[in-house]
Amino acid sequence: MSANVFCRFIEQIQFNASGVVIAGFGKNDIYPSLKSYLVSGIADNKLNFCAEKLHKIDTNNSALIIPFAQSEMVFTFMEGVDPKYKQLLDNSQYEIYDRLANAMVDNLPNLDDNNKNSLKDNLKKIRDELFKKFFENLTNYRRKNYIDPVISAVGVLPKEELADMAYSLVNLTSFKRKVSMDAETVGGPIDVAVISKKDGFIWIKRKHYFNKDLNPQFFTNYCSNEYTGEVK
Repeated sequence: MSANVFCRFIEQIQFNASGVVIAGFGKNDIYPSLKSYLVSGIADNKLNFCAEKLHKIDTNNSALIIPFAQSEMVFTFMEGVDPKYKQLLDNSQYEIYDRLANAMVDNLPNLDDNNKNSLKDNLKKIRDELFKKFFENLTNYRRKNYIDPVISAVGVLPKEELADMAYSLVNLTSFKRKVSMDAETVGGPIDVAVISKKDGFIWIKRKHYFNKDLNPQFFTNYCSNEYTGEVK
């Protein structure tokens, strides 16, 4: 059991996992890509990790918005509905349909238990087909009216506006945590960086562990060393 927990079922123990995201350009890459991992510790001197989906920008896919960790506010912004509320609606519709169908079948006269069970099974198959089409229609509507317009805009935004957008989405999550009873797991100063093929890694906003107004010598030395290539 211990071996299974530590070595096989990392997807089921995400409560004890940390996320690592690697994004940018390889030497020969024209477009950026992103790879994320879940890491849950070390077992038997081996790192226990799970690689998640690789995301790439290419000629057919001009932009992506990928949230990590507390992603519900980004999901709500992109799809127009809170993910937990959406899940509740989906589950409730299944439950209401099943209860209604079962009540109707149970009240049909002149049917024995075998016929009733057979009819219920047929109704469940019809339910699954109807709900599949229903959820596809909802997904297509959200994509057409919420997701695609934002993704299309992101594909042509200048770098500085992309940085502002990233900051706003994180800040939105922070604000929601602050004004609700949820734990404030997102908050405080927000670091923002832009990675481009031409300029490489550029800080847009960066917090420091000290008051920058009281330590001007740090920035003087840092900028001087970076410009001359000297190390102090």
